[in-house]
Amino acid sequence: MPLHEFDPPERFIAASVGPPGQRTFFLQASAHGRRSTVSLEKEQVKVLGERVADLLDQIAGAEGAPEATAGLIDNAPLDTPIEDDFRVQSLSLAWEPARRRVIIEAHESAVPEEDDEVASEEEMALLESIRVVLTPAMARAFAERCASAVEGGRPNCPFCGGPLDPEGHICPRANGYRR
Repeated sequence: MPLHEFDPPERFIAASVGPPGQRTFFLQASAHGRRSTVSLEKEQVKVLGERVADLLDQIAGAEGAPEATAGLIDNAPLDTPIEDDFRVQSLSLAWEPARRRVIIEAHESAVPEEDDEVASEEEMALLESIRVVLTPAMARAFAERCASAVEGGRPNCPFCGGPLDPEGHICPRANGYRR
């Protein structure tokens, strides 16, 4: 299984490309002239950012002082050309206490369950993964970037909370009338 490791990355961000309602979400890591870009679902970006923030809150609660993100906030767009190396099927998050690092992994295929059909060794050898090792401050800045990437979409309907298209939408709380 090809593993692209960034320990530490020079840059690791979550961002989207496209108009609201048609956005494609990406994670992009780069270091030492290498770059890896993977595409994933909006919900995956949202949950990853939330879980990283939760992990850091737990660690800060157990160990004391929170990390400072000053100077680590990266609001620049994705580096071009934007071509995904693979589509993320599963993500994993871990804390390495010995080094005090957050580890994020993105995998091209989901980790098989016990009763799932296992892919052949040849198929598994072709699947890709990336591993990014972050300091707590870098991880906090990444979590904040995830939240801002997700927020940049369509506004929500004030009645049902669903996303509003420029043409409006059929609101279930208004008995199907277009708003």
